[in-house]
Amino acid sequence: MRYAYALTTALLLSGAAATLTLNQPAGAQTAQNEPGTINASAPKAGAPMSFADMVAKLQPAVVNISTTQRVTMNANPFAGTPFEQFGGGNQPVTRQAESLGSGFIISADGYVVTNNHVISAGAKGATVESITVTLPDKREFKAKLIGNDAQSDLAVLKIEGANLPFVRFGDSGASRVGDWVVAIGNPFGLGGSVTAGIISAVHRVTGQGGAYDRFIQTDASINRGNSGGPMFDLNGNVIGINSQILSPTGGNVGIGFAIPAEEAKPVIDTLMKGGKIARGYLGIGMQDLTDDIADGLGVPKGRGTVVARVEPNQPAEKAGLKQGDVIVKVDGKDVTPDQTLSYLVANVKPGTRIPLELYRDGKPMTLSLTVGTRPPEEQLAQFDPNDENSTPGDGDTDSMAAASLGVQVTPLTPQIAQSVGVNPNTTGVVVVQANPASDAAGKGLTRGDVITTVNRVAVSSAADVAKQVAAAKAAGKTSVLLWVQRRALGRFVSVGIN
Repeated sequence: MRYAYALTTALLLSGAAATLTLNQPAGAQTAQNEPGTINASAPKAGAPMSFADMVAKLQPAVVNISTTQRVTMNANPFAGTPFEQFGGGNQPVTRQAESLGSGFIISADGYVVTNNHVISAGAKGATVESITVTLPDKREFKAKLIGNDAQSDLAVLKIEGANLPFVRFGDSGASRVGDWVVAIGNPFGLGGSVTAGIISAVHRVTGQGGAYDRFIQTDASINRGNSGGPMFDLNGNVIGINSQILSPTGGNVGIGFAIPAEEAKPVIDTLMKGGKIARGYLGIGMQDLTDDIADGLGVPKGRGTVVARVEPNQPAEKAGLKQGDVIVKVDGKDVTPDQTLSYLVANVKPGTRIPLELYRDGKPMTLSLTVGTRPPEEQLAQFDPNDENSTPGDGDTDSMAAASLGVQVTPLTPQIAQSVGVNPNTTGVVVVQANPASDAAGKGLTRGDVITTVNRVAVSSAADVAKQVAAAKAAGKTSVLLWVQRRALGRFVSVGIN
């Protein structure tokens, strides 16, 4: 089933407005929509009465993107229930799955832009095996992933071709609420759909946090399968990349969001060159400043973010930030609901020294801080030992096979350490999952346990564990000695190598 982006088609209305002039006292304030103060705007020079010609030029560069995925799952229908023993064991099975989305070509030699979630594994245990790009003329290309970035939800692909149709980015910063926008694609497998609408809001914060939580909101129809497709202005320039919708039903209700071109293009340029995206980081937990919290802290209302937690050994702690501080300015820029603290900090180049203006105990003060580098998102995710769905990044998916211990692990971060009840300064890996049939599970290892050493050698990643297991195998050993910590208690555990 093929999907593409929808462009909402509409007519531009023009005409002359009758004007009415009222005599007002000198200096008197008038209503914003006082008769005679607003004239109906005629279309700009060159604006179409129909989008047909523009769509005909742009549509060849908008593509469908599909992935083939292999999903590993438990074949036992009673797994995790008291009847598990009647299900015929816990041997995993693999099945194929597909995902569908949209994208657009940005160069004649075949660079393609889409959302990261379009080309990522869609379920736990899934592995993406191939990515296919299909042009409107039905030509299909196997695509290579050049680079992707989870936080901005952007990815760059490459297909091998020449003289391919492509489109350019425009200036999203010049876009205004009320401007017409157009998108093209295949929502729900309906090929070649075109929809249009207006910009409903700019700099819209959706609550996902980070450097890219500022979207263009539109009422142009966006549905499943539209992810990764372009939003065009009336000059045919890409001013946004459609990425998400707000809907209680899963279908379009007139609230869609696009990543602005001004935010997306620097990321895309970096990914095309094989670079990594580096973002600023303070090392704090944040909490919105509500009116009642502002009253309780004795600070002005309406701007600022509360420091709810200070992570150890991170820039905030080193600069002297404390729980309960209210940060109101970052490098001279106000912290507001439309310009959040996480947005401001993430867009500061790591290593830059900046002033933070804040309130502490109701009194204003300024601290100087050197911004750190934001860790990968999977390391920042919260880890609930009792909730398998909370696994940050699903751990290291290669660790179970590589380490041959029957455990899946992920690096221990201060956030995860706090969640599992160990000292935040601890170095090691945390067990995400233990194969019930493994010797490790038989020896009591379970989700949330922390492994700090293997054969008395410190480890901090699945690769470190695998290295020590490989060394033990090469020495003819059939087991390794782990130091396992569970909250405040630690013990040695000898685990057999599979």
